Amino acid sequence: MPTVLANVNDLLEKRVLEETGEYASTGGRKAKSIGINKSYCHAMGILITANHIEMVLVNLGDEIIKKDRIRLKFTAELSYCTEVAQKVKTFLEGEVAKDTLLGIGVAIPGIIDQKERIVLKSHALGIENYSLRFLEQALEIPVYFENDANAAMLAEKKQKYPNAIYLSLNHTLGGAFCIDGKLFRGQNQKAGEFGHMILVPGGRKCYCGKSGCADAYCAASVLTKDNRQSLDAFMEKIESGNEKILQKWNEYLDHLAVLISNLRMAYDMDIILGGDVGGVLSDYMIPLGEKVMAYNGFEHDVSYLKNCSYKKEASAVGAAQYFFTKHMVEL
Repeated sequence: MPTVLANVNDLLEKRVLEETGEYASTGGRKAKSIGINKSYCHAMGILITANHIEMVLVNLGDEIIKKDRIRLKFTAELSYCTEVAQKVKTFLEGEVAKDTLLGIGVAIPGIIDQKERIVLKSHALGIENYSLRFLEQALEIPVYFENDANAAMLAEKKQKYPNAIYLSLNHTLGGAFCIDGKLFRGQNQKAGEFGHMILVPGGRKCYCGKSGCADAYCAASVLTKDNRQSLDAFMEKIESGNEKILQKWNEYLDHLAVLISNLRMAYDMDIILGGDVGGVLSDYMIPLGEKVMAYNGFEHDVSYLKNCSYKKEASAVGAAQYFFTKHMVEL
């Protein structure tokens, strides 16, 4: 008890913790409740896509206190880095004191060499061996770079899902998995590339050049006609009973069920459904679960299927949260 009290007092002095109220009296002095001081520090997260940047400002309580999505077409030119830095400066203006901002986490769709600060390959952005050091210099504060699906996995509570797969059902299909609370990256930083597992041999052409990849059947772009319509518009047509759209949705769930069943057989862990489609699947877990069970004769329920914590900003939030973990370890 004296050790615990000393540690708590130390964190109170550092303002990491704060008194949040009092409990009802049981006859003696009222006990004080103590919790995280959410405003003790902040971190910013950015998701870079081919045509947009998504920005979030997160406090120590994992709350998004500001967010914005700006249309900005990615280019490999240095001017892009300068423009991103300017957007970040505008976004942060007047929001937090500079000394409470720990850093900026940047999520990118691609394979990243974190040590060398290089995007080894990104089909989504059309780059290969692209240096991130120019962007790091332009931002002028500590920067952490992460693959977008890995970042989304980081946004989930490790205490809740110490061992889990994250299936990122965005415009392209990505994935990540966590073992004992840590990201598993693989020998060549390519672990979790579920989008390029062959789902239908000789099937639809994938943007990677192969045929029959899971991405060509389970990415959000399958439903949005490669972004020619919004996912919200597609879901509205389902709710209105559009038969053609309902058929397309059922086909999508069929293919997703096969992919889920394969992943469950391979890894035997919880599967978190994330990304744009993951954000709308909570209302369709029963029909999806029925399809998954039809392909899996070894289990009698699908309780291992989980809905993501963040429906929209998972990658940006996860990239930002890296700095909280790092800072708490240093404390």
